Amino acid sequence: MKKSWLSISNIAVILVSVVIALLGKESMAISLPIAAGLLVVYFILKRMGVPMQNAWKVLSVLLLLFTIIAGFNVKVPSIGTNGQTSRNLVFHVPMWIAMYTLFTISVVNSLRYLATNDLRKDILASSAGSVGVLFGVMGFVTGSLWATYTWGGTITDDPKQLSTFIALLIYLAYLVLRMSFTDLDKRARVSAIYNIFAFALLIPLTYIIPRMQDSLHPGSASTPGFKSSDTEHTLQLVFYPAFIGWTLLSIWIYTLRVRYKRLALKNILHG
Repeated sequence: MKKSWLSISNIAVILVSVVIALLGKESMAISLPIAAGLLVVYFILKRMGVPMQNAWKVLSVLLLLFTIIAGFNVKVPSIGTNGQTSRNLVFHVPMWIAMYTLFTISVVNSLRYLATNDLRKDILASSAGSVGVLFGVMGFVTGSLWATYTWGGTITDDPKQLSTFIALLIYLAYLVLRMSFTDLDKRARVSAIYNIFAFALLIPLTYIIPRMQDSLHPGSASTPGFKSSDTEHTLQLVFYPAFIGWTLLSIWIYTLRVRYKRLALKNILHG
């Protein structure tokens, strides 16, 4: 029997490629080859017989290798005082995107836990939350290093930096809160409720409020983003693969964390 092309993995990769193309609609000459390249690599891996549960991991490694090599070698536009530090865009921003992805997975599973009282949903929520914090810290560190060379200080009173720092502290408190309970059900219930409120504050603190304030950070009310200055689209050429690569890496770490916590829960319940 012939396998259908309408498998979940095929549809997912095609949709991601379409999203990339649409995200770069103002520079289709860059976004379309990237989207097409993603599809080609995926179907080559599939043709080679690489199991689909591993193909996306291979794709993640390839995209990150491309990001690192191209990120340090591609020609970057001259944007204000950024100079060569503009290369950090392909590391800093995708790490934040990965963080948002994982925090979304976390809050969705917290809601699912409250609806079902299924501890497996709590494992999904807590695993995504902890890996999301990891990528959030990485994003904050790369941003702070960037600020050292462009803003004149590693930690400043910039609204964007301060509000994102507060958001990370809120999620770090989520991890500490979970460690303060020994009862599994109580820990899952309390942390799920806290997680919902943490996520409700995440978007205003990291996106809405900073864009309403005067800030040195690109994309704020007083400082334009990089897209208008990247007239040759060299940064975008690396940014879109980096966006997918870092997100896939975060999901990969998340799945490993879930497997570990499921084994730990099994040992507690049946040990």
